[in-house]
Amino acid sequence: MRVLFVASECYPLIKTGGLADVAGALPLALASLDCDVRVLMPAYPGVFGPLQGIREVAAYPDVFGGPGRLLSGETADGLKVLALEASHLYERPGNPYLGPDGNDWWDNIRRFAALSAIGAAVGRFGVGEWKPDVVHCHDWQAGLVAPYLLAGPAEGRPKTVFTIHNVAFQGICGRADFDTFGLPSSFYTPAGLEYYGYCSFLKGGLVFSDRLTTVSPTYARELRTAEFGFGMEGVLNERASVLSGIVNGIDTKIWDPATDPLIAANYSQRKMAGKAACKTELQKRMGLRIDPDAPLMIVVSRLTGQKGLDMLLPNLDGILERGGQLAILGAGEHGMERAFVDAAAANPGAVAVHIGYSEPLSHAMQAGADAILIPSRFEPCGLTQLYGLRYGTIPVVARTGGLADTVIDANDASVRAGTATGVQFAPVSAGGLGFAIERLFDLFHNKKVWRALQARAMAHPVGWEDSAPDYVALYRDLTAEGV
Repeated sequence: MRVLFVASECYPLIKTGGLADVAGALPLALASLDCDVRVLMPAYPGVFGPLQGIREVAAYPDVFGGPGRLLSGETADGLKVLALEASHLYERPGNPYLGPDGNDWWDNIRRFAALSAIGAAVGRFGVGEWKPDVVHCHDWQAGLVAPYLLAGPAEGRPKTVFTIHNVAFQGICGRADFDTFGLPSSFYTPAGLEYYGYCSFLKGGLVFSDRLTTVSPTYARELRTAEFGFGMEGVLNERASVLSGIVNGIDTKIWDPATDPLIAANYSQRKMAGKAACKTELQKRMGLRIDPDAPLMIVVSRLTGQKGLDMLLPNLDGILERGGQLAILGAGEHGMERAFVDAAAANPGAVAVHIGYSEPLSHAMQAGADAILIPSRFEPCGLTQLYGLRYGTIPVVARTGGLADTVIDANDASVRAGTATGVQFAPVSAGGLGFAIERLFDLFHNKKVWRALQARAMAHPVGWEDSAPDYVALYRDLTAEGV
């Protein structure tokens, strides 16, 4: 089975969020199941650093305003990458979506229309002797792949899968933008790409792809409601028969406390001493009071309303009054950043904030913390709770989306049965979060229960080996249809 992934980011080449982790780890898991996967992504600055054996496999005289070429390479662990080099679109500072000023690039629509167009071209014609059976598109940036494929002849057209990582990001643009895409005008209708007088890349993926997936079963159900569908619930209800939810996994080779080179001391479920050393080192690194008995909670997240972190602020006094500590890694809404920075300044030794993102610090925080707080108002799947489980850092999560699917609440019954892995809360409110944090303190101070909770969390399956077979089954079912 030959599969082309089309994604706007991919770890270890570049990462701004969980999409990159999925695009980098899932292909390797699929390869172990006899799938030959290539990942198509833009050639941002620095992308070629981790790649070996780089060679040109295609050239394009005009990629939305300038020349481009496709370069093939492979990472040391065998991830096969097709990088679209088009300097007028991708060779610039900042991250894949934002300039150095923190604002969206003015031409993001053009940049990702180009990615979709080349994705469709590789899907239809392949590169060299390699041609995909399935093109698997990820989020709005790849939303035009299926429309481009359907605009051409049926012969030679691969099957398409579109995965919704976050329905809130929809790739909205105007009719004038649509007219530059080279798609038939018949595609700009309410049954197609038109969306309340605008054009939506996301809707293109939802309407025209053969199959739809999202990243957890609960989120697949939530997407069909007005509360969580962000205006796309009508389309998703119409296409419910081809929509499925498959829980994300993580790369358990990269995220493994027993071998992780980015943490102060390695440890495992059976030999936990290293975690205490990691906690001490994290407290030193973040300027927190060195105290092995202080419950240390972390946040590793975008600092936005979606992530529910505004609900954490009114609970901060309660955390500190019970002797807890809080360390935050993330960036986002400036007002929220400022509120947490001010909280750290007002509570030295108890609250620490690092604005931005650092992969090494993320590993150190997962290893050194006692708990990770994830109070998202909605969460398609989430990965940080999976990292927490892997590292024995107990997740405190809102009962929504993939958080509900991946964390087993430590209620009386599950604690007695030895199945609990974390703390869930509902309703998703500041009060609900506060009650969950109170429960966390009670669990932490019962050392026998806490150790059992950590052990069960670390034993919980979080790798792609549990989810990748579901994708293979989907691909096989799709290609067997013959239509």
